[in-house]
Amino acid sequence: MPETQIVWLRRDLRVADNPALYHAAKAGPVVAVYVLDDDSPKHHKMGGASRWWLHHSLASLQKSFGRRNARIVLRRGDAVGELLKIAKETGATTIHANRHYEPWWLKAQGKLKDELDLKLYDGNYLFPAGHVTTGSGDPYKIYTPFYKAMRQEFPPRDVLPEPETLSSPDSWPASDDLDDWHLLPTNPDWSGGIAEFWNVGEAAAHERLDAWKDDVGDYEAKRNLPSVDCSSRMSPHLHFGEITPVQIWHALKHKRSEGWDSYESELVWRDYAANVICEFPAYATENYRSDYDELEWRDPDNDKQAAEDLKRWQKGQTGYPIVDAGMRQLWQTGWMHNRVRMITASFLIKHLLIDWRKGEQWFWDCLVDADYGSNAVNWQWNAGTGVDSNMFSRIMAPLTQSEKFDAAGYIREYVPELADLDEPYIHDPEEHGCLPSDYPPKMIAHKQGRERALSAYRAMKAG
Repeated sequence: MPETQIVWLRRDLRVADNPALYHAAKAGPVVAVYVLDDDSPKHHKMGGASRWWLHHSLASLQKSFGRRNARIVLRRGDAVGELLKIAKETGATTIHANRHYEPWWLKAQGKLKDELDLKLYDGNYLFPAGHVTTGSGDPYKIYTPFYKAMRQEFPPRDVLPEPETLSSPDSWPASDDLDDWHLLPTNPDWSGGIAEFWNVGEAAAHERLDAWKDDVGDYEAKRNLPSVDCSSRMSPHLHFGEITPVQIWHALKHKRSEGWDSYESELVWRDYAANVICEFPAYATENYRSDYDELEWRDPDNDKQAAEDLKRWQKGQTGYPIVDAGMRQLWQTGWMHNRVRMITASFLIKHLLIDWRKGEQWFWDCLVDADYGSNAVNWQWNAGTGVDSNMFSRIMAPLTQSEKFDAAGYIREYVPELADLDEPYIHDPEEHGCLPSDYPPKMIAHKQGRERALSAYRAMKAG
């Protein structure tokens, strides 16, 4: 009887194109393990929306394994400790895993290598982090040259098929019951909108791709229009590894168009974010540009008004319809249109002068696609603090953005207080004198917020 092979599942909840599972199945009986480790990530323990998704993704994958007469062993605690226990229980000496780049997983991978034969595979990105480097062999810091260099490496690897068989061990290690993890909200259950908006699991990911792929040609022309929403909505499926960027790339590679080029660049952006956190593991908690450590943010922890402003932003009660629509979409669906993510992030950072890390943490808790690398890279880009970022002094005008990108329909959907307003009034009802009684006035005027942000920026630069 061949030795039992452990497969360590994390953000790779799929059967097809799963290198760790594929190679383990060739070597012997498979014990696939998912460990809910809430301690190792510390301040980036999985948020509420992601836990909702995880529950349903694991439930879907359990059914998929069950159809193959296989199981997923669930454990809760320190990932390294639980995996070592299972190795001892099964007599396994080899663990197969797809490489992850979050700092806590890099640390865990290092510990496991000291104890067992850890075989790591590249399965969650187009290319492994560090694959593309400058002429001198250094990592790229700026996205555009990274993207150009990445394009020279295409095509990515081939898609791996599902394992032909998943053979079982003679006996199974003990497993938790998924429901006992209480990943789903109950008191209250705030997940109704998320459940209505999403289908979860590997099959759902491929169904979504099949439904969207005919729209990829329009992606560049329509991707910034939240009322149209030409988004693929693949991000949570990608984050949890229900589908891989390699599968998407090969499925869409023949659809040559400006739309495909634009979407392909966003797949590359995921790889870029992974490279950034590999080089700068604390990217979600520390400014890359250290001079911004001196910027005097308004601190909600010590400033009552700043705390109230942060709460109004979180609840979508800022008086800026496009901002409020985005924040309410986030709460209702666990997701937000990408253009609106930029607008809402800029509003918190610039108009409210609140540290980008407060926004990063809120998004981390509310997004079903909360990804350590992508979330941090996007927030530092907006804040001007990142390795590759927008200038802090470039301040988005949310009212102008709303009208420019035709957000009226989007606002009507998520801010029903304004549903009866026509254009252009819906973009700025206060300015047009038609502010409904149940919708708040602007919490700060655009000019006032802009000047406050620029004043803080100039003070920082003056030292």
